Amino acid sequence: MRRNIGIIILVAGLLVLLTNLLLKVQGLRGLGIFAMFIGACVIGLSFIRQPELGPGAPDPLPPAERVTTVFYEPDAVFKNLRYHPRWLAAFVVIAFFGATYQVALTQRLGVERFAEDQATREIEGGFVPADKISPDDYKQGKIKQAIATETVTRITGPFWVAGLAMISMLVLAGVYLLCVMAFGGRMNFWQALSVATYGSLPSVVISSILSLILLYIQSPNDIIPLEAQRHGLARADLGLLFKETNPIVNTLVRPTLYTMASFIGLFQLYGWWVTVNGLKNAGEKLSGGSAWAIALILWLFGMLLTTVLSLLGPTFVA
Repeated sequence: MRRNIGIIILVAGLLVLLTNLLLKVQGLRGLGIFAMFIGACVIGLSFIRQPELGPGAPDPLPPAERVTTVFYEPDAVFKNLRYHPRWLAAFVVIAFFGATYQVALTQRLGVERFAEDQATREIEGGFVPADKISPDDYKQGKIKQAIATETVTRITGPFWVAGLAMISMLVLAGVYLLCVMAFGGRMNFWQALSVATYGSLPSVVISSILSLILLYIQSPNDIIPLEAQRHGLARADLGLLFKETNPIVNTLVRPTLYTMASFIGLFQLYGWWVTVNGLKNAGEKLSGGSAWAIALILWLFGMLLTTVLSLLGPTFVA
């Protein structure tokens, strides 16, 4: 990764932060700090060396071919990525579809709906002291603040999505790298990052496209903002059995069951299948059984961690 790109991002974040401090533009301080953090990460990554090409290394696949072939023939893509661990094209596609969906969702529902949903969950969760402010006043204050920063929110939204996707991919790559080493395999960080990005790409693209279609088919009044933002509208998991509209599920256990069941679905299985192909082909000395074991362990860990968080804040479970 080029170091000058990280410097540009770092300087851009600093300028955004200075704009917030000098012009008092609401909603820019967090983005400026976050951009500076991303820039620092990119600068740090520039010191990590690429894996050396061994004898008989194939030519790198074109970016368009990698992005399309990974949907139906991931083995060929990841075998090539072992020698040429490229990740930027996949990340750009992930960020584009993620940002497009979030922008369309905000445009379709309006910032007022998101602010109202957020405030309602905070009130119901007991995070708002009733002796200091009434629930109605708190909710109206949140809505007014959202309206006041609507323009900035619409402009900065795609940058937040891209930045969060970047952090997610870096963390996921680090986890993959440690897991492969723990199972006796060998993998360079850039190979792990290529597995993280290309392994996530197919399910993200398919889910985003289907969610965009459903976004304009369904009535906005039937869409729950937090649920649509976190999970998308294209759902194919068992969490659908534990929605609030299901009267047979006790409201005390519904958030926990909903969270756990949301990890069992077609998109999740498809994404893990692609990732497993990446782990066993992009690295070295890692069998298919070990790759599936890593996927299962991470799946269980993610489910347990998210379940614990749902117990701490059940009202925020979509």
